[in-house]
Amino acid sequence: YILLLFALPMGMIAAFRPDTAQAIAAGMNAYLGGLPEPLYALFGTGYLGYTAARQWGKIAGSDR
Repeated sequence: YILLLFALPMGMIAAFRPDTAQAIAAGMNAYLGGLPEPLYALFGTGYLGYTAARQWGKIAGSDR
């Protein structure tokens, strides 16, 4: 969500300072490219597990 919200000011930066926006985008790509693949898998597993547990709690009625 943060990356999506960050797109709005990046659009303004790109309109007035395209070189700065290019440098910011390159830095973000380098950062995200440096994250190990198991970290993405861990986040995805945790997110899916949380949503499944929430749904199970709603169905069982214990999540009121």
